[in-house]
Amino acid sequence: MTRASLPMYDWPECRAETDATWAAIRDGARARLPGIDLPDALSAPDWSAIEAYWRDPGLVFSQTCWGPLSLGLIAVLEPLAQPDYSAFEGGRGPFYRSALIAREGAVRAVPDTPGAALPEGLLAGKRFGMNGPESLSGYLSLSDDLGADPCALAAECVHTGGHRGSVQAVAEGRADIAAIDCRSWALARRFEPCAEGLVVVGWTAERWGLPYVTSRATEAGVKSALRDTLTQLGCFAAPEGGQR
Repeated sequence: MTRASLPMYDWPECRAETDATWAAIRDGARARLPGIDLPDALSAPDWSAIEAYWRDPGLVFSQTCWGPLSLGLIAVLEPLAQPDYSAFEGGRGPFYRSALIAREGAVRAVPDTPGAALPEGLLAGKRFGMNGPESLSGYLSLSDDLGADPCALAAECVHTGGHRGSVQAVAEGRADIAAIDCRSWALARRFEPCAEGLVVVGWTAERWGLPYVTSRATEAGVKSALRDTLTQLGCFAAPEGGQR
């Protein structure tokens, strides 16, 4: 039995959009490979057992972050393609950035170059809200851009469990600053009322966005049908070698 999921941007308010994305991928792959074993509907992973979920050989389609992939999941998950982030402020083709959000500060526009735009002393004396240490957009990218552990530079690190939680933590004053990937920030501005009072005070450098993946145990023909469908739908080739 195979499973499919699109968990990374599946906010309840846009569930119909997520289901429509899967329907387009599923039907395109079925047209290319009649009899392909794909589930009709998406399932939702149990985030308390996410490591086992990612390692399930029956996971035929999903989306994850280059952070966990670079930390070991690349051994069991094969990237299929990179979605297009161009529709989101901070996105460009297969690349995305994180917005550094705060309750106050000088607003920074998206840089014209691929590099970061971070104010001096970004985290000094601040409480940094982070979804988790394995997150590329919420932690690792900022660490790379600063050349230091954000939690060592900040006065305190507040674990929020997710980008939406980080937005809420900053808005409610439990954290002072957080790094939110540009698509999640776009969702927050659509669906999270507390985001209205927040400002973007910096941007991380461009990095590869969240790839669509399949188990390395998936049959080659299924991988090919999924990859061809994703390309037709406007996705980009995934980088070689497990880059992040």
